[in-house]
Parts: sequence; C-alpha cells; structure tokens
Amino acid sequence: MPQAPRITLHPVSQRMQVHVDGKLLVEVIKSTQTLELRETGYPPRHYFPRKDVRMDLLNTSETTTHCPFKGHTVYFSLGERRDIAWSYEQPIEGMETIAGRVAFGGDSVKVQVLNE
Repeated sequence: MPQAPRITLHPVSQRMQVHVDGKLLVEVIKSTQTLELRETGYPPRHYFPRKDVRMDLLNTSETTTHCPFKGHTVYFSLGERRDIAWSYEQPIEGMETIAGRVAFGGDSVKVQVLNE
C-alpha cells in the first residue's frame, strides 16, 4: 500500500491575520497565495508571501536550522519575541513552492482565519 506523503500543501483563500502581542503582522484580504503546509506529526502552518508580511517589523535572527524534508531555515524575531517566524529561502527539491514565504509560530503568535 502506498504511503501518504509526509508534507502536503493547500492554497488558502480565506481572509487571514497574524498578530503578535496584539501587533498586526499579516493581513490577507483575498488571495490564494497563502499556503497551508500539513506535515505528519506537526500542526498545520500557514506560509504567507512576503508582500503580505510586515517584514519591516521583523529582524533576522541568528538562529538557523535544517529540516531534511524542507531545507535550511532562517528565523525572524519581533523585539524580545525570538524566532516567532521562519522562512525557507532555498528549500529542497520538491518544496520550491514555499521558497521565501514566511510562517509563524509560538505562544505569542495568533493566526486567525476570518469569516467575511
């Protein structure tokens, strides 16, 4: 029996926002460029195009990691909130769709899907 893929990507067309400590970092009104990444063993994550992210508020962190399924990871911080966002600048073969997109996570991050 074929094994289910470890990672799947799904376009998201709903209105979305991301807040960190009440500060709005992402607002997507209507777009199919946001992707929901589902990975076995992890909660779903939304990967936003940089044009929708307030990159001017984020600082590149010194933290880097490597995922064998996605590639080399660069992290971003907001003030004292360390490593609240990440991006795969040069993902591995097969994951090129997430290149340069930004995902968020952590206790201070609130990702919302809003109903119109």
